[in-house]
Amino acid sequence: MTTAGCPCWQVKELVLDNCRSDDGKIVGLSSDFENLEFLSMININLLSVSNLPKLNKLRKLELSDNRISGGLEVLAERTPNLTHLHLSGNKIKDINTLEPLKKLPNLHSLDLFNCEVTMLINYRESVFTLLPQLTYLDGFDADDQEAPDSDPEADGDGLEDEYENGEGEDFLLLIFLLWNNPFYPSAWSCF
Repeated sequence: MTTAGCPCWQVKELVLDNCRSDDGKIVGLSSDFENLEFLSMININLLSVSNLPKLNKLRKLELSDNRISGGLEVLAERTPNLTHLHLSGNKIKDINTLEPLKKLPNLHSLDLFNCEVTMLINYRESVFTLLPQLTYLDGFDADDQEAPDSDPEADGDGLEDEYENGEGEDFLLLIFLLWNNPFYPSAWSCF
């Protein structure tokens, strides 16, 4: 698929925040995005990740403020190189729900802030024991040292800079996807 002069395989970052999913599937999101490294789907009403396409190069996945309560085994199969996973504000209630994340050897950062699981006794210790590959949980390491700031805008690597330098075809593809989303009459309603 080629849209707005940008083939899907060239897109490395895709932000679909605040759009609505169609039975857990995002219209237009497919394994054609083979070089996608960053995907953000915050507050899109996801109940699960079962319809996530295979994205082998995906490293950062933002799924905050959805209604996900389980089914995380799909992530190991479809996003095997994931290093950062943000699930804050979801419906995760117990540590066992996180067990499938053991199969993500590169997972170094997990965010579960505002999930019920964080209220469990010995929550942090239990998660670090279950997932020894983790370096950071909810922004802090096992010794309660804060993770360094990884905000792409803070270091000048944000999408705005790429677009200003003529490298922002990702943005044009995003507009195309939003424009063709039947849950929004225009692309601008997602901004």
